Amino acid sequence: MKEMKLSVSAIENGTVIDHIPAQNLFKVISILGLERIDNLITFGTNMESQRLGQKAIIKIANKFFERDEINRIALVAPHAKLNIIKDFNVVEKQVVEVPESITGIVKCVNPKCITNVEAIKTKFNVIDKQSVALKCHYCEKITDQEHMVYL
Repeated sequence: MKEMKLSVSAIENGTVIDHIPAQNLFKVISILGLERIDNLITFGTNMESQRLGQKAIIKIANKFFERDEINRIALVAPHAKLNIIKDFNVVEKQVVEVPESITGIVKCVNPKCITNVEAIKTKFNVIDKQSVALKCHYCEKITDQEHMVYL
C-alpha cells in the first residue's frame, strides 16, 4: 500500500512558523493575536517531528513579524524557526531566540509588584532560556513559562 502524506498548500508571501511544540500552538496564536487578523492562516498540530516528537506549524499569508513579535514567539516556542516566504520561495530563515530581557509582554506574577499597582511597563531579565524563566526587574519575583500571563 502506498504511503500518503497530507500536505498544506504553499503561500506566495508571508511567514511560516515551524517547530512549535504541539501543546503550545494555541499559545502562539494567542500571544501574536492571530485570531484578530484577516490574513489567510493555516495551522497544523501533532505533526511528526524527529526533534520534538510532535510539533505544530503556522503559515500566515502576507505577514512578516517585527522583533518584538518574534520575542513573543520565543516565550512559548523558544526553538521555533521562521521561514520568510516571497514568491513561493523561502528567502530567509530565522531561528527564534529568547532575548536577554523582555519588556511589556508578560505580567509579573507578584500581585504586589509595582507593575501590577501602577502604570509601569513590565521588565524582566531572562534567567533561563531553555525552559524560559523570567526575573522581574522591580520585585525580583521569578515567573516560569507555566505561570506566564501575556499582556
